[in-house]
Amino acid sequence: MLRIIKFVLDTATMGLKLVPTFTKGQLEWRLLGASDSDWVNDKDNRKSIMAFILFLNGIPILWRSIALSTADAEYIALSKLAREILFVVQILHSLGIPVQTSITVHVDNMGAIFMSENASSNQRTRHIDVKHRFLIALTSEGFLDVVFTNSANNTLDGLSKNVSKEVYERHTPKFMADK
Repeated sequence: MLRIIKFVLDTATMGLKLVPTFTKGQLEWRLLGASDSDWVNDKDNRKSIMAFILFLNGIPILWRSIALSTADAEYIALSKLAREILFVVQILHSLGIPVQTSITVHVDNMGAIFMSENASSNQRTRHIDVKHRFLIALTSEGFLDVVFTNSANNTLDGLSKNVSKEVYERHTPKFMADK
């Protein structure tokens, strides 16, 4: 509780970053996603934390951080983000706004990337619900481009695990700014 209170006090002058970024001549709006998890790092309750964030032209428009008890938290976080991306793309298209594809999604887990690109099933992946398997279709169609991002450069580390002040301060300006 003390950590939460300290965080609120330390960030009292900060708010969501709401300045879109466009490049010269950019006709399509750009989505960028990132997902991460912290697998069973809490020794007390053995919970995993998964998180994702979706940016529209540099503005965070959607994010989640959820406690899980599954070894596949990384893949499930990526799957949930992909569903949200499809929803946002449908809204933008219904408004007549063109969206650049393929949409890049940053992930710091090679296993999750492999599962998102390969339909093969083995004993370690058979239990994953079919509702998460649509990632394979999205990557093979070129709608999503799931790329590896090492933990040090992962925007989501601050939402999915305890990080050092340095890591937090490096990533926070991507989605928060002083008022």
